[in-house]
Amino acid sequence: MGSIETGKKVLQTEANAILNAVQRIDDRFAAAVDILYRCRGQIVVTGMGKSGLIGRKIAATMTSVGSPAVFLHPAEAIHGDIGIIHPEDAVIALSTSGETEEVRRLLVYLKRLGIRLISLVGDPRSTLARQSDVFIDCSVEREACPIAVPSASSTLALAMGDALSIALMERRGFSEEKFRHFHPGGQIGKKLLKVRHLMHKGRQLPVATAGARMKSVIRTINEKRFGVAIVVRGKDRVAGIITDGDLRRLFLKGTDLARASAASCMTAAPLCIHEERMAVEALKIMEDRAVTSLVVVDDKNRLRGLLHLHDLWRTEMI
Repeated sequence: MGSIETGKKVLQTEANAILNAVQRIDDRFAAAVDILYRCRGQIVVTGMGKSGLIGRKIAATMTSVGSPAVFLHPAEAIHGDIGIIHPEDAVIALSTSGETEEVRRLLVYLKRLGIRLISLVGDPRSTLARQSDVFIDCSVEREACPIAVPSASSTLALAMGDALSIALMERRGFSEEKFRHFHPGGQIGKKLLKVRHLMHKGRQLPVATAGARMKSVIRTINEKRFGVAIVVRGKDRVAGIITDGDLRRLFLKGTDLARASAASCMTAAPLCIHEERMAVEALKIMEDRAVTSLVVVDDKNRLRGLLHLHDLWRTEMI
């Protein structure tokens, strides 16, 4: 069999393992999510070998979406590290066979403390499955590897861990806002930034009333250093915008800027963006329309702020 055929066969085998498991999702899955949701301590994930590597990823995923989790190596646990587990914790144990010696030796301690145990196990009849409060069937028809190295089984365990993590995230009401808070330095967190997180507001804004004389408007543009003035009617209704470029064009046309009003010189209905839109959307608008600033408004077209291209540069989004 050639490499291409082997690659396709491996992917198909692992995909089938996940699709078959979809049919087995039942009340036990919901019960596992409920245990994790009601856990007052931390979630402790454990497993040996390949299961341990998958366990580390599950712990990391759960932590990143609002459910504090740690990985505990079962061999190290029985040599002193078991002290990390406390009665209010919940444990997720991974084992393809369900008979991993190091994991089985943890069971006595977990039972003594009355700790809730969830297992992702490949054999529903195994010791680990029978001793768990809830076990999730992660059995596979066959491994993708011809010599039975964990492959389809480890892929399924990883996917099941993701399913638990995301179901728990939704149960907790974990939002994009919280994710951004937990990932301030990551690219995902940056991409989840909203316009209101980056915009200038309040006294920083270069605002001019529609009836203001252009001499005053030019002073505002110069002082605020955004290269624009936002023209408003009433208290905060956005009416238009005046840019440095507008001033140059007006001057070349011979407009008497000393006597003109902001309303007579502004570009009406300026390009605006809602404060709840994503910062990456603002970046796309700026790129598509070749502008460096966007007026930020709320649902009623009231002025909320000003977003400048430099604000996006500071996030390293560009």
